[in-house]
Amino acid sequence: MTTNGIGNAWVANELHQLDRHKIPFKLHAMRKPAEHFHASQWAKDMDNATNELYPVSLVTLVIATLAAPFLFGPRFFGAMFNALFAKRESMRVRVAGLYHFAVACYWAKQLRHQNVSLIHSQWIHSGGTITMYAAWLLNKPFSFTGHAADLFRERCALQDKVDRAAFIVCISEFHKDLFMKMGAPEDKLHIVYCGIDVSLFSPKEDKDTGELPHIVSAGRLVDKKGFEYLIDACGLLRDQNIEFKCTIAGSGPLEDALKQRVKDQKLEKIVTVTGKALKQETIPEFMNMGDVYCLPCVWAADNDVDGLPQMLMEAMACGVPCISTKLVGIPDLLVQGKTGLLVEPNDAKQLAEAMNVLMHDKQLQQTLVANGLVHVKKQFDLDTCLEPLVAQYRTFLGSNTQNQTKQQPRSTEAKVQS
Repeated sequence: MTTNGIGNAWVANELHQLDRHKIPFKLHAMRKPAEHFHASQWAKDMDNATNELYPVSLVTLVIATLAAPFLFGPRFFGAMFNALFAKRESMRVRVAGLYHFAVACYWAKQLRHQNVSLIHSQWIHSGGTITMYAAWLLNKPFSFTGHAADLFRERCALQDKVDRAAFIVCISEFHKDLFMKMGAPEDKLHIVYCGIDVSLFSPKEDKDTGELPHIVSAGRLVDKKGFEYLIDACGLLRDQNIEFKCTIAGSGPLEDALKQRVKDQKLEKIVTVTGKALKQETIPEFMNMGDVYCLPCVWAADNDVDGLPQMLMEAMACGVPCISTKLVGIPDLLVQGKTGLLVEPNDAKQLAEAMNVLMHDKQLQQTLVANGLVHVKKQFDLDTCLEPLVAQYRTFLGSNTQNQTKQQPRSTEAKVQS
């Protein structure tokens, strides 16, 4: 289960790899993605095969909920009691949870005649609530991957989900520590980095070193990416008469504000905000334009934050030295002074100093690039990263299905419902 199908690059990459590992699954989503980050035929086929739960009418949900006691017996009453009376973060979460319980009744009704082995949720907020209750009704195990907004800004019924999950996917050591503090036993927690297919990225051999140093950055133009601090840092460097250029690729709600910030600081000849999101297939070309990749992530005012940005891995795999901030899972990837540079979040001055050093210290660049390539290939290659998750899926699918999946990646038999 996902909120928006393959509308997230990491989810699409993970599912593509599960296909390659011949894990039989069916993708369900709350709604269709607003945009796609893959242009491949595989992505188009997966998008077409995804079962979206929304839109669904209130009448349909009422009928499904009224039918659920007869379909699921005592499990319905146990799950409903939890939705009504278990401890929740707020009244808003309580009300939303009751609605998602009704959606779970509707979804479980669809799934009850399918041979479901496990239901996994990417993100653990609203989609995770639907997943938990559907699994409860069906008497099936469920698992989840927690990322960022779902754990902080939009946290809902998280303690129940941690307690009831068969296993939990942690995308960094930070996440593992978080769940352990919530009482999850260590053997239930599996670190699975949001890795990349390293084979799709490679350093550019003939990069022109005669041009101005080029700082590149990319991502959705939202608060948590910290692009305002990157623009401010560029202003500080300009004021020191340091020559360079900077390109920020991406689209999002802050596009106009960021472009205005560039204009207000008279940085139009130095900083470009493209306003266009990168397709996955164009990321290597973009990264290889840069001498430094900078992503100054912050805790947003609404409590959103990046867990472990994939763009940093992609830059490292292209041989571009990286700068980011000391937040959440980023230190797992950027080891200070060895595989990257880390600065404090919300600090344009410290960011500017790191950018200046890295643009002009060729030996440091070479060290970070060499170590970064080794680190990302060893720890963050998608095949390697997914081994613990594939092993868990195979455990729940059973040995018979494991043998079957070697031949039939889209088997209609036992499935992971994702």
